[in-house]
Amino acid sequence: MKQEVLSQTPQAVAPKKKIPVIIDTDPGVDDVIAILLALASPELDVRAIIITFGNTDVDAAYLNVLKIYNAVYKLFDSDFTSRAQFCNVAEGKIILARGSDVPLEGDLHSAQYFHGRDGLAGITERHPDLNVPYKIEESKYPGLTFTGRAGVDVAYDILKGEAPRSLTYLVLGPMTTLAHLCRNHADTVNERIGRVICMGGALDVPGNTGPVAEFNFFADPYAVRELLVPESGTPALPLNRFLLVPLDTTTPHELPFPYYASTIDPSFHSTKTPSVPEGKSPVVHFTSAFLEKTREVMLTFGKDAMELHDIVVVWCAIDNPPEKDEITNNVAHIPTLINGWGAVHRKFDVERIGELTRGMLVVDRREGEGAYDPGANRAKVQAELEKHNFNTSAVFESNALPAQVELEAEPSATKESDGVPVVTTTPGPAALLKLLARRVWGIESD
Repeated sequence: MKQEVLSQTPQAVAPKKKIPVIIDTDPGVDDVIAILLALASPELDVRAIIITFGNTDVDAAYLNVLKIYNAVYKLFDSDFTSRAQFCNVAEGKIILARGSDVPLEGDLHSAQYFHGRDGLAGITERHPDLNVPYKIEESKYPGLTFTGRAGVDVAYDILKGEAPRSLTYLVLGPMTTLAHLCRNHADTVNERIGRVICMGGALDVPGNTGPVAEFNFFADPYAVRELLVPESGTPALPLNRFLLVPLDTTTPHELPFPYYASTIDPSFHSTKTPSVPEGKSPVVHFTSAFLEKTREVMLTFGKDAMELHDIVVVWCAIDNPPEKDEITNNVAHIPTLINGWGAVHRKFDVERIGELTRGMLVVDRREGEGAYDPGANRAKVQAELEKHNFNTSAVFESNALPAQVELEAEPSATKESDGVPVVTTTPGPAALLKLLARRVWGIESD
């Protein structure tokens, strides 16, 4: 009898060895959904959640993790089989620690204008049933290990305890805690970190905190510069094991609210009809409780959807475990990405003190994979095209006037190692929506 062999895609099978993960986050609206996705992903072994300033203050953000756990525990009580869904809660003992509460330098900024004072769009007032007491009863959270140790020290101990280059460090907020880790334990980070994936920056698109800056980089541009473009020319992080996921890549990935209403919570609307827990999963009630206000805020921007910035980072970690040592020893190497992901080198600096441009990525467009064709001296090429009566609107033609431009020196060819590896392609927004629906809300969608 002939036996039929069924083919399986890489996404359908969890790896035999889970990927150890540290999540460095400032739990606001999209961070919470990102954490839920990580907790529901069998590919990941979440070792610690380190809370930093950003979307709101550290204390409020810390309580948001407890709100996540309360919702998941209620789901466990109502449906025992859901323990397999949120495997990292059921099986893990995740360390919850506080990270940095201020940037390396400069003023403290938050994104409470979007995420609310509590970081979750004001559910503290609208949904008291979801609140947690400020005095924490640790026994109610068997899946968490509470610690008074600094997040930097927690991360250092975990790094030392894992196999070299096996751990993925996810940065979903400002890079401040990671900067302190590199300051204090540079040798350990360089020797043992497997991969760092960071949500931040805007290269060729407008900012979301101002005209030119993405919020995480705006919140601590000093940390960004120290880690990615230091004055010494030697990055504090091993960039051959680093991936930046900027707004350019994350913004097209959205959770349309009509989709959420039709697929996840049929009663979902807005704060005019607040979510009630009856008749729905506790996790659905929890997410609907903060998404109802988020929807109203997004509609003021002309969009009936929430952008899934931090969620894309967790998704990238799920699909792309750290590489083998012999590959990542090559300093010019862009991390190999699979399952429809891709990256290129981009060269930039970051503005730290600009009156209007704090957090802006000043991209070097003269050369490299991210440069505008035809390179550094666009006017020279334009003049050459006109001399030969070659008129075209193609992408290789410069828009600059044919003026004489002198450079102090001809630009040297960009070395492959120059710049920061930046994720440019993903499997697509539709694939992410399906993954979220299945793992976070337990719903198979078309």
